[in-house]
Amino acid sequence: MSTLRRSLLALALAGVVAAAVRLRGSPAVEPQSGGWRELSGADFK
Repeated sequence: MSTLRRSLLALALAGVVAAAVRLRGSPAVEPQSGGWRELSGADFK
């Protein structure tokens, strides 16, 4: 039973840490160059 409790505690702790990292995160940065471009005629191959 002790092993089960320890594993559940470890999973809960991992979930809290993952949520904190995700919520804290870094702001999204827009790409400076590149990205999508319109395709025309010959590019549709």
